Amino acid sequence: MPRSVGLLWLLLPGLAALEPLSVGLAIGVASALTGYLSHPRFYCNYVECCPSAGQRLNATALKAQLDAKLFGQHLAKDVVLKAVMGFSNNPSPKKPLTLSLHGWAGTGKNFLSQILAEHVHRAGLRSKFVHLFLATLHFPHQDQLKLYKEQLQNWIRGNVSACPHSVFIFDEMDKMHPGLIDAIKPFLDYYEQVDGVSYRKAIFIFLSNAGGDLINKAALDFWTSGKGREEIQLKDLEPTLSVGVFNNKNSGLWHSSLIDRNLIDYFVPFLPLEHKHVKMCVRAEMIARGYAVDEKIVQAVADEMTFFPKEQKIYSDKGCKTVQAKLDIHEGAMMRDTKPKG
Repeated sequence: MPRSVGLLWLLLPGLAALEPLSVGLAIGVASALTGYLSHPRFYCNYVECCPSAGQRLNATALKAQLDAKLFGQHLAKDVVLKAVMGFSNNPSPKKPLTLSLHGWAGTGKNFLSQILAEHVHRAGLRSKFVHLFLATLHFPHQDQLKLYKEQLQNWIRGNVSACPHSVFIFDEMDKMHPGLIDAIKPFLDYYEQVDGVSYRKAIFIFLSNAGGDLINKAALDFWTSGKGREEIQLKDLEPTLSVGVFNNKNSGLWHSSLIDRNLIDYFVPFLPLEHKHVKMCVRAEMIARGYAVDEKIVQAVADEMTFFPKEQKIYSDKGCKTVQAKLDIHEGAMMRDTKPKG
C-alpha cells in the first residue's frame, strides 16, 4: 500500500465504513496532495535543493550586483562574469570551472566569491552546497598533510555526489601547505567521471594574496606611463601571475600540478584600490548601515587610510578592508548629523 494511502487509512479510522466510491475518492485526493507536496517546485520553496540541470544563472542580475558592489575591479568583473556565464550556459562542460583570484587584502576577492556563491545558490555561504575552506583553520598542521588530503577528497566526493553544482572556496591559499591542493587534481581534470562521480558541473575558487606584488607593480607601471587603469587587460597580467604563483613557495600553488596541467581556467588579478575606490566603499557602507551619505565623513575616513607608494600615495595598502572599522569611529557623527534612511 502506498505510504500516503496507508497514512490516510490510519488517520481516518472510520474510512473503512465508507462506501467504496467515497474511499476511492479519499485515496485519490490523498495521492494527489502527496504528489503536489513532494513536487520540486513546492518542496524547494521550503527546503534548499540542488539546482536542476537546466537551471541557468541570471547574467543581468549578476552583472548589476558586481557593478553596484565591487569597486575598481574592471578586470575581475569582466573575466569572472564571462567565465561563469559561459560555464552556466554550457550543458556539457568538459571540466569544473576553476578560478584563482589574486591580489592584496581588501581588494574584493572574498566579496566577489560571496556574490558568485549567492547567484549559484540563493543562501550563499550559508548554503549546504557551498563549502568554504580556510587554510589556517582547516589545515593547520604540516605533519597531518596526508590526513588532510584524504579528508578533502572524501568531503568533495561526498558533496558533489549530493549536488553536482557544488561550490568550493579555498581561502588563504598563500597559507596552505604546498602539495595539499594537488589532492583535488583528479576532480578538476578532464574526466567524465572519477569513481562513478562527475565533477564537471562544480565550481572551485581559490583566493590568495600571492601575486599581489606583481599585480601592484603592473598597475603602477601603467600609471607611471600615463595609461589609464581601465586599459589594463588580462593578457597584461595573467601570464606573469601564473608563473609567479607557480614559483612562489608561499602561494599554496607552488609547483602545483593544477598549474602544470593547465587545470586552472583563469588567474584573475585584483588591482590595488585608489583613493576614489576607497571613498566608494565608504559610501556603500554608510548606505548599508541605513545612513544618508555625508561627504565630510567619507573624506575623513578616506584620509585615515594609508596609501603607497610613499611619495605618490596612489593605492590603499589595505584596500577597503578596514573601512568598516574606520567608519565605526564616526558612528556618533553619522547618528547626530545624518538622518537614517526610511
